[in-house]
Amino acid sequence: MTENEKTTALIPSVGADGGQPPHNSTNQSIPHETCESNPPEENIEEMREKIRRMNDPRYLHTVSMTELYQTAYKSRPPVIDGLLYSGAYILAGAPKIGKSFLVAQLAYHVSTGQRLWGYEVHSGTVLYLALEDDFQRIQSRMFMMYGVADTASLHFATAANKIGNGLDEQLENFMREHPDTKLIIIDTMQKIREVGGEAYSYASDYEIIGKLKQFADKHCICVLTVHHTRKQPAGDSFEMISGTTGLLGCADGSLLMQKKKRTALDATIDVVGRDQQDQILYLKKDAYTQIWDLEKVENELHKEPPDHILEAVAKLVSAEQPVWTGSPSALADVVSAGMVANALSKYLNVKSGRLLDEYHVRYENKVRHEGRRITLTYDAESK
Repeated sequence: MTENEKTTALIPSVGADGGQPPHNSTNQSIPHETCESNPPEENIEEMREKIRRMNDPRYLHTVSMTELYQTAYKSRPPVIDGLLYSGAYILAGAPKIGKSFLVAQLAYHVSTGQRLWGYEVHSGTVLYLALEDDFQRIQSRMFMMYGVADTASLHFATAANKIGNGLDEQLENFMREHPDTKLIIIDTMQKIREVGGEAYSYASDYEIIGKLKQFADKHCICVLTVHHTRKQPAGDSFEMISGTTGLLGCADGSLLMQKKKRTALDATIDVVGRDQQDQILYLKKDAYTQIWDLEKVENELHKEPPDHILEAVAKLVSAEQPVWTGSPSALADVVSAGMVANALSKYLNVKSGRLLDEYHVRYENKVRHEGRRITLTYDAESK
C-alpha cells in the first residue's frame, strides 16, 4: 500500500487490551482466538448472515459511537497551517484583481517550504494549471515576483483536459510521477468544466467540486480552484461567488478575495473552511514585485494549549530511540496520565492526528498473536 493510499484507509481499532476492531475498519488483524482453530459452525453462519445483510441494497451502513471512538482516523494534514488543508478549496474574486499573482505566491511558498505571512508551510511538489496564460507570461510573472530564485518542485501547465473527460487521468498520472505533491492549483474553473445546458445548475456545480474533492481526499492533497465572483453585491459576501451555492456547499474551504477599487493595492481575503477557523486577512501588494504582504488579521488563530497526555506519549520516542512498542496497559502505566488503558486508547484515537501533526509521533494499535500492541513511531518527516 502506498503512503497516499494509507491516508484514505482507517487505522485499525485501538480499544483496550484484547478489544476487537470495529467491522468497518480496514487493515484489520485477525484476533488471536480465531487463529488457533477453525471457528465454530455457528460463528461461520453468523458471518454469512452478516455478509448477506451487508449486500442487501436496503442495508444502511452505520457506525456506533463506541466504534467511532475505537477507530483512529487520519486527520487532514495542513498544507499551510490555518489557511489551506487537504481537500477541495475555491479562491474566488473579481477578474483582474490579483488572484493569479496570489496563487502563484501560494504555489511558490509550498514548493519551497518558505513560511507565508507567519503561517507554517509544509513543503511538497506543486502543480499549477495556468489555463488562461502562456509560458512566456508565467515566466515574466514568476521573475517579477522572485527573480532567478527558481525551484524544480513547482510545475506549470497551460492546457489540460476537462473534468470527467481526461483531466482525472492527467492528474492521476502526475501524482504517480510526483507522489510528494501537496497542492494542485486550477486557474480557472471555467477552463476545466464542460459547457452544457446544466452548466450552472446546483447539481452540476456540486458535481464538479465533488470530483475535485474526491481526488483531493484520495491523495490527501489540496486542490485549489480559482473562480470568479458576480458583480451584484450580496448580504453574505460568499453569495457573490459565480454559480450556485453548490460550489460553496461541496468545497472544504473557500477564500474570497475583494478590493474596494480595482486599482487599489489593498485587498481582503475572507477564509472559511471545515477544518479551520474563519479569518479575514488584510493584504497589501508590492507595486514592483506584485507580491501580497499581510498587513493584519481580523481573527487571530486559536492555538490549542499544550496537551500533557500527548506530551508524555511523545517523550517515549525520539530520533535516537524512534520506536516504542507495548500493550495499552503498559502505555497507560508509563504515561501515568491517571487514565485506564481503555480510556487512554480512546483518547489517543481522537488525538492521533494532533499527535502526528504537532508532536511528530505516529500511533498504531493492532491485534497481534500475543495480544493488542501499541506502536509509537517518531516521524521526523512530519515536521
